[in-house]
Amino acid sequence: MRFEGQTAIVTGAGRGIGRAIALRFASEGARVACVSRTEENARKIAHEINRARANAAKAYAVDVADHAAVQNVGADILTDFGRADILVNNAGVTRDALTVRMSVEDWDSVINTNLRGAFSFTHSLVRAMTKQRNGRIINISSVIGLMGNAGQTNYGASKAGLIGFTKSLARELASRNITVNAVAPGFVVTDMTAGLSDQVKDTIHSKIPIGRAGSPEEIAAAVAFFASSEAAYITGQVLCVDGGIVM
Repeated sequence: MRFEGQTAIVTGAGRGIGRAIALRFASEGARVACVSRTEENARKIAHEINRARANAAKAYAVDVADHAAVQNVGADILTDFGRADILVNNAGVTRDALTVRMSVEDWDSVINTNLRGAFSFTHSLVRAMTKQRNGRIINISSVIGLMGNAGQTNYGASKAGLIGFTKSLARELASRNITVNAVAPGFVVTDMTAGLSDQVKDTIHSKIPIGRAGSPEEIAAAVAFFASSEAAYITGQVLCVDGGIVM
């Protein structure tokens, strides 16, 4: 129960990697603020956690791209839980297209959700962490932010931006005993990747030294490490959990 007495805020908690992260923190004693764009998904994961441990989770529905709405939700979380110990900026979307065919709306949608959303949630909670003189912020980037991928210039830019955000924020907050790190998943089996054909999946697997996709639970394990006391002397780092694709 490494996180007993702590509050973890997980964005994009309704499915995939975010859901696995929320469940991991709950299983180790944390109270979890489950944030999702839709109320249905937020309530579903909070209910799942509360069935195992009463009053361990609350649901919050917000579009992380809406800065003003996020500030309100951040204030609600602090009122409901009284503190913010761990923030996982996981919410993300894709709108893939070659750059020549990409609309500015699809560019803005990805940047505003994946990158500005992380800024907005951090902005809403970091003062509370500073007053506590303790905190953990973990941003979910991607190997695409490190190596790029055709058809994903918006996604790659957002995830590379998260790495720069992580390193700069880590320098700002280190003296307040707040660490900031990033996890960069590789190819992970989620709803976002489930629609790919078997041929495409086989091609991707052939490029991964370990030879398989990762699981959301494997990403959650890395996030839990960064959030734990064992990682207290680690900040400003990017951990690739990718089967070796970017070694």
